Amino acid sequence: MSLNTDKFDAWIRERFVALNTELENLYFQQDNPEEIDGVGDEIKQTLLREGKAFLVPLLKEGNTDEGFEAGFDLLGNVGLFMAACRRHLLTEPSRETKSPLVEASALAMQLGASLGVVPRFASAHLETHNRAINGVYKTFTSLEAETLFITHNTRAALAYIRASEALLRALPLGVSHPVTADLLIVAKNALNDVVTSNAELFEKLDIDRFFYSVRTYYKTHRVGLHEYRGANAGDFAGINVTDLLLGLCRADDAYYSQLLVDKFLFMTPEDQLVLRDCMRRTSLMDSFLAALDTQSDSPWFQKNLRLFLEACDAHGETAIQHHEKLVKKFIEDPAFNKGLAEQPGMTASGPPLPVLLRSLRKLCDMRCAADRDDIPTRYADVQRLRSSLTQD
Repeated sequence: MSLNTDKFDAWIRERFVALNTELENLYFQQDNPEEIDGVGDEIKQTLLREGKAFLVPLLKEGNTDEGFEAGFDLLGNVGLFMAACRRHLLTEPSRETKSPLVEASALAMQLGASLGVVPRFASAHLETHNRAINGVYKTFTSLEAETLFITHNTRAALAYIRASEALLRALPLGVSHPVTADLLIVAKNALNDVVTSNAELFEKLDIDRFFYSVRTYYKTHRVGLHEYRGANAGDFAGINVTDLLLGLCRADDAYYSQLLVDKFLFMTPEDQLVLRDCMRRTSLMDSFLAALDTQSDSPWFQKNLRLFLEACDAHGETAIQHHEKLVKKFIEDPAFNKGLAEQPGMTASGPPLPVLLRSLRKLCDMRCAADRDDIPTRYADVQRLRSSLTQD
């Protein structure tokens, strides 16, 4: 990393965090923490001025071509700065046709284009690619709610990745292979780890602090002329690889494939390649269905199918938990209770909250293979497979 990059990184890890935390504490003391216009203006301008002072020499320096990790890390730092400016109303896409953060936009677009990702911070910058120094990783603030949120999101993401990697290893072995049973157990246990991590998060996370002081950094903002949706904790391949390889979601479903298209550039290039490859694969569910009529009495079929269905159940449980606990408790209920559900900018992805909630319910039911006749779930196929199991 160059000297300019090192200096900017040090600022992001220390001074940037302190300024954001000071502002969040000021906002939180207001009668209405949503009303931040005119609050802490001097601190806001200090953040803007100091950040720009680091970006000008970085832009002049240009792409130093020090490899993906260095470039991606720098893009994350630029993205964190731009997201903080959006949070503090130093930029606001509805009142602009282009970003006023000229230097940051130029550098972010240069980096994003060269790396093959969106020119803004993504979840990987705070989760799977967030290097800790002396035990401290990068955050927007030093608030406990944020560190809880990021730590548990990282644990959940890595658990999903473990599940997806186990399922990927099972594909070339086939559903009848004895080691496929081992891999299905790994996948199931990893998905249960997601449930455990999320349950801890739901219990410990402060609702108001998350709603007012953490969620607000994940909003849409402009980079140059274009507005980009906010970072989403699901912007990694593992969860979708699990969807596709279990067969609970299908790449040929227009709704689901649109979700994948929308998130591709928010993932690292490595994840993009893995997900593209999975979109052309035959799922484990379809492989079991193909063997159902001729092999259902075979010991391998009974054993491996039982484990497969347990993995599907675990994946469904993570989806229900996310929708009915995290989304409802920390976003839906506070927004409706405070009369903010229809407020623009309430969601990271951009659409109004009620629209997003309907979309999330649909995705949850697909992952659960719920019994619905208005969307294509695998309910009938799962019931058919389940009915073929003999009693223990």
